[in-house]
Amino acid sequence: MFPRFDWQAALTRGSLVFTLLSALAAPALAASCGNDGAGFAAWLSDFRKAAAAQGISARGLAALDGVQYDTSVIRLDRNQRHFSVSFEEFIAKRVSGGRISQGKAKLKQHADLLARIESRYGVPAPILVAIWGMETDYGANQGKKPVFQSLATLAYDCRRSEFFTGQLLDALRIAQRGDLSIGEMRGAWAGELGQTQFMPTSYVRFAVDFDGNGRADLIRSPADVLASTANYLRGYGWSGKSWENGANAGALAGWNRAGVYQKAIAYFATKLAN
Repeated sequence: MFPRFDWQAALTRGSLVFTLLSALAAPALAASCGNDGAGFAAWLSDFRKAAAAQGISARGLAALDGVQYDTSVIRLDRNQRHFSVSFEEFIAKRVSGGRISQGKAKLKQHADLLARIESRYGVPAPILVAIWGMETDYGANQGKKPVFQSLATLAYDCRRSEFFTGQLLDALRIAQRGDLSIGEMRGAWAGELGQTQFMPTSYVRFAVDFDGNGRADLIRSPADVLASTANYLRGYGWSGKSWENGANAGALAGWNRAGVYQKAIAYFATKLAN
């Protein structure tokens, strides 16, 4: 995936309420958080027990086998900087001519699929393809970090333990319900998954099985990826066909709170539509 610009915006995607709900869903842990790996094993043992008490089966808990404290994830977390580049600098890197050309090809390739998605969820194709391109270059750069190790490390870490404990619990639910296998769950360093980079709690809330194979697969299935992204935007209030002149700004803020990112998505979509 491409580098994140604003740590909090990237992880919460604009929803303070949903972050609080995630925290409330997190299991209470007997072991305290820590700022180094010394107490991680005890914390993980307690997390297993708390997760089991919340209905996570042995199949789901197997995702935690062999998980270790990952200092590289902590370094990446600590090195996050607020996004401060100009809109012009941002689109020069993220909305390139090649990415626009590829996006137009995706619009043609998936025209029937995108029409069905718009009919069901009300989100137009150019917005979905713009997000797809900006997040992972149409699925080419989804990240390779083991999600459970990243999330367990961040859940144990004191900086945002409650938020990431909720994310870890929902990652276990994804594996338990069979959307993805444990081995398939690799993504960005902070636990984002799939071709449009859903945090696990958003995956549980918004991912849909649009291709009808019995599971919501946001890693391999373009149908599931695009429909789930549309469902996400609809969940944050998307209405109508327009994204220009501030239309649907609230829904785009639900995707990412950074104003320059929202503006870039709209700009990218306009380029694809023309």
